[in-house]
Amino acid sequence: MQTVIIGSGNVAFHLAKAFVLNEIPLAQIFGRNQTELQQISSELNIPYSTEKLSDAELYIICVSDNSVDEVSKLITKKDCLVAHTSGSLPKEILAGEYRKSSFYPLQTFSKTKDLDYSKIPFFIETENNEDQKTLTDLALKISENVMESTHEKRKYIHLTAVFACNFVNHIFSKAKEISDAQEIPFDYFLPLIDETVQKIHEIDPKSAQTGPAVRNDKRVLELHEQLLKDESLEIYKTLNLSIKKMYDLP
Repeated sequence: MQTVIIGSGNVAFHLAKAFVLNEIPLAQIFGRNQTELQQISSELNIPYSTEKLSDAELYIICVSDNSVDEVSKLITKKDCLVAHTSGSLPKEILAGEYRKSSFYPLQTFSKTKDLDYSKIPFFIETENNEDQKTLTDLALKISENVMESTHEKRKYIHLTAVFACNFVNHIFSKAKEISDAQEIPFDYFLPLIDETVQKIHEIDPKSAQTGPAVRNDKRVLELHEQLLKDESLEIYKTLNLSIKKMYDLP
């Protein structure tokens, strides 16, 4: 199947790399950022263009949510399948007269971080059973975890991902601010972080909870509050309150 990836960011790069590593042909990678496209093309040996879309049977749009509608209008071919990779947008955001779908990889992507693509879940939504099979078979060449999903379900998948990834990473950043301010190497906390994440592979997160809030240790909670101020103090109080509510603590 002739396939074109549209975009030059993190998702476009990793999806293109996953295709190449699994020997799935790519006709082109297309976008506006020539510098990024040249780098991707050079590394993965894929033709690229900033001017003309190649003819293809499948176009996969890997751009920001705000740009999907506009970019989708660049595809004027009617007899083709077009998929976006957004976790939150409906397939109907695609503006052409082609067949519409979603090809959503559930992962956080950075160009400098290698990934095991076989572990990344893909969620597929299409307009008909034939396209569902086409995209499912394609995803199964990359990943062991492929699932059909409606837009309604995908919204909750994306919301869960924000809690499990984006919010957690923000907390890591706040933790590093505290350790940096006290000149404590953040590397010292990495074994704790690794163990926390590894633990929920084996134990339900609710059962794995530790810390002063779940122990209802008011002395430690008050001590910590005295050490914090402004936004960090509000985050600390909010999270501790949420933990107490989850465990029905006073």
